[in-house]
Amino acid sequence: MKILRTPEAQFANLPDFPWPPHYMTVRDEDGTDIRIHCIDEGPRDAPPILLMHGNPTWAYLYRHMIPGLLATGRRVIAVDLVGCGRSDKPAAKSDYTLARHYDWMGKWLTQMDLTDITLFCQDWGGTIGIYLAAQHPERFARVIAANTGLPLGEGESDFMKMWVDMMRAATEFPWQMLEGGMQRKLTEGELAAYRAPFPSTDYEAGIIQFPLLIAVQTDNPGAPLNRDAWAKLAAFDRPFLTLFGDLDPVARGWDKRAQAYIPGAAGQKHQNIPTANHFIQEDAPEELLAHILPFLDVN
Repeated sequence: MKILRTPEAQFANLPDFPWPPHYMTVRDEDGTDIRIHCIDEGPRDAPPILLMHGNPTWAYLYRHMIPGLLATGRRVIAVDLVGCGRSDKPAAKSDYTLARHYDWMGKWLTQMDLTDITLFCQDWGGTIGIYLAAQHPERFARVIAANTGLPLGEGESDFMKMWVDMMRAATEFPWQMLEGGMQRKLTEGELAAYRAPFPSTDYEAGIIQFPLLIAVQTDNPGAPLNRDAWAKLAAFDRPFLTLFGDLDPVARGWDKRAQAYIPGAAGQKHQNIPTANHFIQEDAPEELLAHILPFLDVN
């Protein structure tokens, strides 16, 4: 597997993002070493809050939430999925499968040896993060799912069919879709920060391929993996909270399904945020923190 690594110079002087990088290497099943990046702040012996992002973003998405979470005295970790951010980028679209994403991040989780985790996850960070919680429930104290879901091969919405069809033929990522998932307008510096991991389209294979891995089609190879995780979530009794943006067209409705199915979701103070679109961390960071902080004490 050919690996591309974004030069560190790409990440110089990012607005509102002062935290140094941390790296860990995992090994793919074919023997290739893959370096995964995370922000890792706060006391190492404190309970961790794990932040997982979606496509095409990276840990930069959490810059407005990290200070408030650190103020709780906890350890805060914002990881970059493989193909995103400062993490390594396999060069070919065919290198990316749902099984590989699950394997890469599962190895990272176990090598980090994180326990007592509070997971906050959105978009692909949710699909992968919730899968990890289903497979390693002993490592997770609680889960917060925002604008995400675990597709089970039950069919595509009109939006999802459009998105998958568009990206199947794409040779570069349509960056206008990033701001299309937000209510706020990014500054030029912020937009440049989101694009910093991708100095050319050669680095974009992972974010182009992500839509094709969404296991909504009945024959999608990732659907059996998600169905297995969903079955395990029927026994997940750790606190499980949903915080969804009302304006999000991508994951609409999955929150209600999770609330009805996952035991740990019963009785929680689930919220819908009326002013938030898909990238809820950009649209409503203060509202998210207002709901997250009390949940950190729920057992």
